[in-house]
Amino acid sequence: MHAEANPSVSRSVSDSASTARAELFPAIEPYDTGFIALDHGHRMYWEQSGNPAGVPVVFLHGGPGAGTSPTHRRYFDPAHYRIVLFDQRGAGRSTPPGHLEANTTQHLIADMEKLRALLGIDSWWLFGGSWGSALAMAYGAAHPARCRGFVLRGIFLGRRTELDWFLTGMKRIFPEAHRRFAEFVPADERGDLLTAYLARLTDPDPAIHLPAARAWSAYEGACSTLLPSPDTVTAFQQDRMALGLARVEAHYFRHAMFLEGVDLLQGIAGLRHLPCTIVQGRYDVVCPIATADELARAWPEATYIVVPDAGHSAMEPGIRRALLETMERCKEA
Repeated sequence: MHAEANPSVSRSVSDSASTARAELFPAIEPYDTGFIALDHGHRMYWEQSGNPAGVPVVFLHGGPGAGTSPTHRRYFDPAHYRIVLFDQRGAGRSTPPGHLEANTTQHLIADMEKLRALLGIDSWWLFGGSWGSALAMAYGAAHPARCRGFVLRGIFLGRRTELDWFLTGMKRIFPEAHRRFAEFVPADERGDLLTAYLARLTDPDPAIHLPAARAWSAYEGACSTLLPSPDTVTAFQQDRMALGLARVEAHYFRHAMFLEGVDLLQGIAGLRHLPCTIVQGRYDVVCPIATADELARAWPEATYIVVPDAGHSAMEPGIRRALLETMERCKEA
């Protein structure tokens, strides 16, 4: 049965219980942090917060390259969940920042397994948005027995059409932001923005790679919310965030997200027995809703929530509410 045929599966967030939690849980500090030494000089940052004896949930950040923040702990009830955050290779507090060698989707999946084993977790919930939704599905296909369920937001499948949309298509909705993005590079290089940016982002000189990183990240930040959010753009332009996001993201774009030609929807067959909620902003420009709709059709057992007044960001009020409500509902799974 397709999702739209079942009103209990496909619904607007406005149909949710009126008592749904609207605000994030209070700020908390980790009770455990560390680094895992990986190959080719990578060191991966990880942390745990919440209830050490609680239900494990791992947060998969976007980008790739965006990294985690303390705010990400606050989507989960700390009395119930054992909250695991980690920064993917080259992102956030992982070192070296923006490091591209041995940085592929397959490496990230293996890193997750190393972390799970280190922490002694048998299985965990996967909570991922944007690129994090793709990584969650790729990990699930590789290790279905280690998954309790999925909460996926702002769906991304890593297809060439999605990459082309980001690089050129978003100008249909955000022409001003795209103009600033394109005009950062000389006119004779604008026919291949990915190549132009990647050359600058991988230049060893900070005077070259940092301005390029800020321009790339500002473009993504400007397109991520339904209404203009200067704070979002400013956050995206912070040097460490910008470098990890832009450099790693461009690297993955160049290599078709290292999915080796595999359609992530092909891996859903082995996961459909697990609970899943898909949360999608109706006006998500970075990851348009057509992709979430396709995932919902391929995973008809999943709960599909369309937030009618939201863009891409997990901090959009309606998306935030839907994610919080979902994690409360997952307590009963």
